[in-house]
Amino acid sequence: MSSPGEFYKSLPPISKAYGTLCFLATLGAQLQLYDKRSIALDYGSIFYDYQVWRLITNLFFLGGFSINFGIRLLMIARYGVQLEKGPFDRRTADFLWMMIFGALTLLVLSLIPGFWTPFLGVSLVFMLVYVWSREFPNAIINIYGLVTLKAFYLPWAMLALDVIFGSGIMPDLLGIIAGHLYYFLTVLHPLAGGKNVLKTPIWVNRLVARWRIGAQPIVRARTQAEPERSTSGAFRGRSYRLSD
Repeated sequence: MSSPGEFYKSLPPISKAYGTLCFLATLGAQLQLYDKRSIALDYGSIFYDYQVWRLITNLFFLGGFSINFGIRLLMIARYGVQLEKGPFDRRTADFLWMMIFGALTLLVLSLIPGFWTPFLGVSLVFMLVYVWSREFPNAIINIYGLVTLKAFYLPWAMLALDVIFGSGIMPDLLGIIAGHLYYFLTVLHPLAGGKNVLKTPIWVNRLVARWRIGAQPIVRARTQAEPERSTSGAFRGRSYRLSD
């Protein structure tokens, strides 16, 4: 891209919207426009004071401006964008549903004692990394110019680096759990002969169509003898792998 503006415009809608909201959430906290504690995940405030916005706002805070914050944004710009432009190309509703399912899973996991964390934005980003690593397992990744490995091992390598650098492992671990649950229900279980129980809901498809978010799927005319196949599932198998 010849300019940052053109690069930003080229980003797919869901990854662009999520990355933008994460940046604005951190910017607002940095400028002291609000207290970050007012958007943190606090089930006591949610259940007793009816501060239901905390269920959503905590998902957009990635921490203050720092190297780690920049790395998380780059993860969205790379792995989220590659997913949305690759396996989820013309399947914006499916990608949005993956993000919604991931958020709901993280919120449920946070109810378990020992799994709670005040902000789940990092976990949601890490979920994108995990799903990407399963979609492109043979891509070659270079981490900080020190370690070269296949993308399949990327989430675990980044988890190990967070441990070495003294960061908490719970956000990364929650992202791995949510990502694996999504991948299991949409890929591994159907491949083993099970039913895809996590198809994109009709209301998500209607929402995307109503607001004309992203490129619409290509509808191919079917012949009378051709059986109908659903296009709302999450993964249908890939015949390509992306090299880094």
